[in-house]
Amino acid sequence: MATYGYVRVSSLDQNEDRQLRGLRERGVAPGNIFVDKQSGKDFERPAYKRLKKRLREGDILYIPSIDRLGRNYVEIQEQWRLLTKQIKVEVAVLDMPLLDTSREKNLMGTFIADLVLQILSFVAESERNSIRERQAQGIAAARARGVHLGRRPKPLPKNFLPLVDAWRQGKLKGSEAARRCCMPLATFRYRADKLQGEENGREQQKGRKL
Repeated sequence: MATYGYVRVSSLDQNEDRQLRGLRERGVAPGNIFVDKQSGKDFERPAYKRLKKRLREGDILYIPSIDRLGRNYVEIQEQWRLLTKQIKVEVAVLDMPLLDTSREKNLMGTFIADLVLQILSFVAESERNSIRERQAQGIAAARARGVHLGRRPKPLPKNFLPLVDAWRQGKLKGSEAARRCCMPLATFRYRADKLQGEENGREQQKGRKL
């Protein structure tokens, strides 16, 4: 029987020290800890795939929290079933002691672990959905207030307006105008159309005031 640990952080900027500390406190050897530094959008993760190849029946796998296994209810259930039913390893979730298949080997222990797993994975997915919904509402509210979101566009070059005029009058091809502005043709056309729309909007406002 061997003891393993699995850690996932969602980006290269996040620090996995807290999760690693919890695994070391359980006596997991550094060589048996597998770490992925990427999002949980799928399970094509190199460290997790290597871990599954190493696991054998009777081994113990520690994970810091249940959401390390998947991004939603279905994925968490699938991975739990694969680990505990197919590979037949013991799984212990550090932040939820009830999810520890190595403690209770009887039918009641298995039933409790499976029941708690279903509740927690459902709650985890519901929380993620709520976060996404609140983010969408916040973005919509910010846009309604006129708040600019995302990176601000680069300032237009000084020769942009004369080149746009020449292009619209047919005196200059769009590709040549874009080259002189040092921008792709699609960007040149987009910025020109956006500028035209802003000018039209200002003219309409002036007309209403008059």
